[in-house]
Amino acid sequence: MSSAIPLRLYVNGDRYEIAVEPRRTLADALREDCGLTGTHLGCEHGVCGACTVLVDGQPVRSCLMFAVQAEDTSVRTVEGLAPDEEHLHPVQQAFWENHGLQCGFCTPGFLVLIAGYLEEHPDAGETELREVLSSNLCRCTGYQNILTSTMCAARAMRGEERP
Repeated sequence: MSSAIPLRLYVNGDRYEIAVEPRRTLADALREDCGLTGTHLGCEHGVCGACTVLVDGQPVRSCLMFAVQAEDTSVRTVEGLAPDEEHLHPVQQAFWENHGLQCGFCTPGFLVLIAGYLEEHPDAGETELREVLSSNLCRCTGYQNILTSTMCAARAMRGEERP
C-alpha cells in the first residue's frame, strides 16, 4: 500500500499533478517528478542555497521544504526565469556578460534568489545586495563577479542600462 499523496503544483506557470511520499522534499519533487533539474542539491541541509526556488515569490530552500507544503502554491525555478526562448532574464544576462559563474553548480540558486529579490526591491543598493548574496555559498568565484553581475542586473531592471 502506497502512502503517496496527490499533489498539485504550479511550477513556472505550468500545472503539475504528481503523487509524492509525505517526506519527499520539494527539491526532489521538482527534479524527479516534474523533470526540472535546474534546481541543484548541494548540502541538503539548507546551508548552501543551491536549491533556492521562489514559492509564492519568496525564496525557499527547497531541500528543507516538503513537497506537500507546496500544495497549490506558485513555484518558480531557474527554468522559469527567462521570459521566452529568445531572451534571458536580466540577471541571467548579467551573469553571462560579467562572468558571474565558474563551475555553475551554485548558479541556479543565486539566479533565482537575485531575480526574486530585485523584482521585489528594484532600488536595492550594494550593501543590501551583499547581505542578500551572503545567504548563498559559492566555492569557485570569490563572489566579486557575482556581486558585479547583481549590481549590473539591478541597474538593468531599473531601466538604467542593459546588463
